[in-house]
Parts: sequence; C-alpha cells; structure tokens
Amino acid sequence: MFDTVLVANRGEIAVRVIRTLRSLGIRSVAVFSDADADARHVRVADTAVRLGPAPAAESYLSADRILEAAARTGAQAVHPGYGFLAENADFARACAEAGQAFIGPPADAISLMGDKIRAKETVRAAGVPVVPGSSGSGLSDAELADAAREIGVPVLLKPSAGGGGKGMRLVRDLAHLADEIAAARREARASFGDDTLLVERWIDRPRHIEIQVLADGHGNVLHLGERECSLQRRHQKIIEEAPSVLLDADTRASMGEAAVQAARSCGYRGAGTVEFIVPGDTVPIGGTPPEPPVSSYYFMEMNARLQVEHPVTELITGLDLVEWQVRVAAGERLSFGQPDVQLTGHAIEARVCAEDPTRGFLPSGGTVLSLYEPQGDGVRTDSGLSEGTEVGSLYDPMLSKVIAYGPDRATALRKLRSALAETVTLGVPTNAGFLRRLLAHPAVVAGELDTGLVEREVDGLVADAVPAELYAAAALLRQAALAPAEGDGWADPFAAADGWRLGGEPAWTPHHLRVPGHEPVTVRVRRTPDGRTELLLPGMDKPLRGSGGVPPRPGAEQRFTFLLDGVAHTFAALPDGTWLGRDGDAWHVRDHDPVAAALTGAAHAGAESLTAPMPGTVTVVKVAVGDEVTAGQSLLVVEAMKMEHVISAPHAGTVAELDVTPGTTVAMDQVLAVIAPHEEVTE
Repeated sequence: MFDTVLVANRGEIAVRVIRTLRSLGIRSVAVFSDADADARHVRVADTAVRLGPAPAAESYLSADRILEAAARTGAQAVHPGYGFLAENADFARACAEAGQAFIGPPADAISLMGDKIRAKETVRAAGVPVVPGSSGSGLSDAELADAAREIGVPVLLKPSAGGGGKGMRLVRDLAHLADEIAAARREARASFGDDTLLVERWIDRPRHIEIQVLADGHGNVLHLGERECSLQRRHQKIIEEAPSVLLDADTRASMGEAAVQAARSCGYRGAGTVEFIVPGDTVPIGGTPPEPPVSSYYFMEMNARLQVEHPVTELITGLDLVEWQVRVAAGERLSFGQPDVQLTGHAIEARVCAEDPTRGFLPSGGTVLSLYEPQGDGVRTDSGLSEGTEVGSLYDPMLSKVIAYGPDRATALRKLRSALAETVTLGVPTNAGFLRRLLAHPAVVAGELDTGLVEREVDGLVADAVPAELYAAAALLRQAALAPAEGDGWADPFAAADGWRLGGEPAWTPHHLRVPGHEPVTVRVRRTPDGRTELLLPGMDKPLRGSGGVPPRPGAEQRFTFLLDGVAHTFAALPDGTWLGRDGDAWHVRDHDPVAAALTGAAHAGAESLTAPMPGTVTVVKVAVGDEVTAGQSLLVVEAMKMEHVISAPHAGTVAELDVTPGTTVAMDQVLAVIAPHEEVTE
C-alpha cells in the first residue's frame, strides 16, 4: 500500500478523496492554484503544494507541475479525481514514466474509451449494441453535415474526446447545423483540447442509465448495479439515483454483463462507468422515424474515471469506491465476486451548482458568507466549500453534492428534499431551491423520468414570486434597525420605533419593501402592550402575532439575507428608505449607483446595450464597429465555468459601440456592445 498519495484536483472531489486516504492511514498531498490558496481541500490535506496562477492551464492542467509536486512530497501515487487530467492518457503515461502509480485505468484504456468513435467500434465488436451514428474519425464539417442529413434530424453533435455533456449540441433544424458544428468544436477544443466531433441519432425522451464497473489487475471484472441519470439540463446530470425504478432483475443483469464486456474489451482496470441510453417510444418530431430497436438499450460511452455520482452506488452497496481505486492501483485483488454485490435501499444525489435559475441558470459567483451543509441521519454532503470561499468563473460551477439514503425511494426523496431546504450557501446564488422543487414534481416522485423532463418543466420549477414569509422577516429586521442602539447610557424612549402613542393603541409602522421584477409590498409592524410583535401583510384581515419582541439590532450595513426552501433572498436598504431585494442573489447597496445607471442609459438613448449575462471571458467577437447586423444575429460569445453563452443582436441595426475583444474578462452586467436600431424612435 502507498504511504503518500497526491490528489491532482480541487473542490469537493479532492476533499472526498482525502477523506478516504485518511481512513486508510495514507498521507495526502493537495495541490492548489493561486485562486485556491485558502480552499478547503488545501486545509484538510496533510500537506499542500502551490501549482501556479489561477488559470487551469497553468495549474491543475499542468502535468509537469503536478508531477514535480509529487516528487517533492515523496508521493508514490496520483489520484486525478474527475475532470482536469482524469481522462488524459498522456498524463497517465507521464505518471508511469515518473515512477508514480496512476490511480485510474491504464493509459491505453483511457485513450481508447476517451475516443468515442473508437470506443463505439470496440464495444460493437464485443457484442454490445450502440447508438446509430457517423463512423470514422476526423470528419470535416462537410462530412459531419452529410452524416447528419443521412441520419435525419434531430441529431446530436458530440466531442469524441469529451464527457460530462460539454460541447454537446442538439440540432433539430439543418439550417442551424453549420453554426452548431462550429460552436461544438469551440467548446470541445476549450474543454478537452480536441475538437473532433461525431454525430448520433437523437432519441427523444430516452432514459440515461449507467452501470458502475470495477476491475482489478488480475482479470476480475464485475459491476455494482446501475444509476438512473435521466434528470438532466443542457445534457448535464443534476439528479442521480440508484437503483433505477426502470430496471427489473433480468434487465439489470443483462446491462451489467454488457458493461462488463465493454470493460473487458479495452483491458480496463479500476473504477469506471459504462453509460447506456434506453429509447423511449416517441418518434423524432420532423425527423426520420427510428429503425426498429435491436436492443432495449444502447451503449453511449465509457467514462474511464470515478463519476460525480459515485456516492449513490457507495450507499446502496456499502463499498468505498475510492478505497478500491487505491487498492487496485496498489496491485491488490478484488476480495469479493459478483454474487457478493448486494443492492440495499435507495440513494439519490443532487448537484448544488453556482448558478442562478432566475437568470436562465447563468453561472453565478461571490463569497460564501454563511454555510450549513447537512450530514447524518441518512444524509451526506460532499463539499469543497468553507465560509469565506470565493467562487469565481474559472472552474466548474458544481460546489457540492447532497446525497440521501433510505430503505426505499420515497424515504430517500423526502430526506433529500429536506436536506436541500436546510442547505445554506449565502453569498453565492445556487440551484438548491430549484432542485428541491424538481424532486417534488409528480413525474419525478412517480419515477416517470426521461432526459427531456427538466427542460419541458423548467418554467414551472423556477420560483417567480417572493414568499410572504420573507417580506415579514425583512419588515421585522427593518423594525429592529430603527430601534435606538443599546448602551450603558440613557436611551430616548421617543426614538424607539415601537408604535407607542399616548392614550391609544400602538400605531402601525409601515415598511415598504420591493424586490426587482415585483410590485412593492407594504408590511405593517407594531408592538402590543403585552410585548408581542404583530405584522399585517397585504390581503390579511388579521395580523400575525409573534411570541416575543423584534429580532436583535442588525449590523450597520442594513443588508438582511434569508434562506427559505434552499433559495436565498436578500433585502437591502436604499438611501431613500425603500428596500430592495433579489431572489437567489445578494445585492450590495454600496455597489449600486443609480445616478451612473441613469447616465449610462441616457448616453445610449435609442440604442440597445448588450451586457454580459455572467462574469466570464469573451472568447469570440464576430463584428466590428460600423457593421450592419440583423435581429438574432450572433455577435459575441462569453464563456464562464466551461459554458458558452451567445450574445445576439436584439434587433436589426448598426454596431455603434464595441467595448471588448477576444480574451477580455468581463463582470456580470458589464456593457459589451451597443446596437443602434435602423429606425430611431422618438417620443
């Protein structure tokens, strides 16, 4: 067994791997970029080594710097986690050449399964059914377009070297095919350094089922059951569970054996996942009817690494997959066989990401001001967060994973919904509230899942109203803020905002509260003679009565943040005495300059300013000042957290101003360009 292992990753997976290393008595080495100098994974490791500047290319993706750190700290093995270099065959070979054990599959297996085109050909030869699609590697744009036309829309463009949904593009209209191929190549090149694409038939309303496999270096290969991964958004998994309600015992055994054959076909070793797609009954809209299925499932790809969703398999099998990765890499033989693998109970995982559902799920960021992550009683949270953590746009937006386990699916669902409601990540907008509502959707509760469910139901899952409880809480805190400061000296009783008046009932104190996008709400607060607090909200005939006084006096900044059902709401005092809040985000009054905003608007009267929808980097600029553009024309591309966002012209006009170039780093809402309409409208 190894004495020291270097973890070549960051965030929650680095923390999770270090936890197992500690349980095995193995010294852990963390690595970090300048952006992560005070990160949680750095602090929980036994030792840590700086790799370089914040950009991943100069830190977490630098094989030379990682191997140098391993040599300096006396490590005998490297665990790559997932993402970054986890499926990089050259890195696996470099580890071997440096005398480091790579805690993952052989380099040849990574190379083979990392090339989706070769992988499909290999498993097909082993008798595993595959999704119909293009054949051959290195296809040109024209060849990809020809293959798409031959297959018939809808089709799916996929990076041959990629995974995790990065660079995948669904094309339902051949008129958009050229633009989608170009965008898919850009994302693939940025994410994986390889823009080779393939095209596959898109299967509408399918289920995404994956099989966990485990293999040692002594010829033993077995599977650990399946995971249901059909709840996805933009081809990214957001909820995973094990086992799947779809499979019966015979189908589970059949898919498990197919996964084992796929692993054997590439000489696999360690933990890996074989992903299958289970066709639905729907004929593609406007496309070619599918051929009669040759199987009830098709091979999609194999992920030659640990999966994000591995905890659900651990909870129903009782196995620590990271431990077995380490043991296999150290040369040990699996101590159990296929008959020994028993699936007990049910587990469900939710991915908490730094994104704002109210802004179209654009990446968010900020400083974690307050943090609570539930643990125990069937709930597990894998996280890389700490209070004070700065969440930027350089890395993947996933912050943590909340996993619930129960004797049955209904219990696991209830526990996970409750855990998400308790999860607190104030200061950074997340999707926790959205995930909680998704888990309560009738189709999800019934287990009637498919990969398009989230996209179809997304509008109803994003909260569009501020709960009355939050207005009440904001009013109470505002009332407390009006109270005179406590001290040792005399306090003027007439300065107290308790509604007292001579010879009558206490008066109501009105508090006018406003949230962007919503009508102002007035909440009235007063203290009763018996010391209770009453609140009267719009539409209420009788006031709400509290059992005690107003909350303690808040800080001088007059910014109050509340969490309800996994969604953060922040209210902040404006200079005019009104209140401003934002669902899922923190609004800092001192950063808001209404005068400057008004001047900016006046400067571009009659024009349309295009602003950055998220903090990130401008990667593509397709126009110049003076260019004529049409409505909907793609003008710029902003990338953040490995996601592209296309900025399009809101109307036909002329580019009057262009404030960015490729490589420019931009803040959220920063002006990128101004489009003057062809026809000026005056009032």
